[in-house]
Amino acid sequence: MQQITFKTTGTCARLIRFERDDENRIHNISFEGGCDGNLKAISRLCEGMTAAEIHATLAGNLCGSKGTSCADQLAKAVMSA
Repeated sequence: MQQITFKTTGTCARLIRFERDDENRIHNISFEGGCDGNLKAISRLCEGMTAAEIHATLAGNLCGSKGTSCADQLAKAVMSA
């Protein structure tokens, strides 16, 4: 498994860490900072999904007037990895 760390921009969470397996499935997602309960829920819901599935589900989700969100940043992170 490949371990990835992604530095977020525009969100309360500062970093996203996750692992990607040989089938491009995402595992062990964790956020540094942000809304703990919500981000744990997002991590559980996305466990084992492909990068494309996560991106299709979460991309464009916004938090207030920030122009992004932790979920949107996760969508970007999995596609950039």
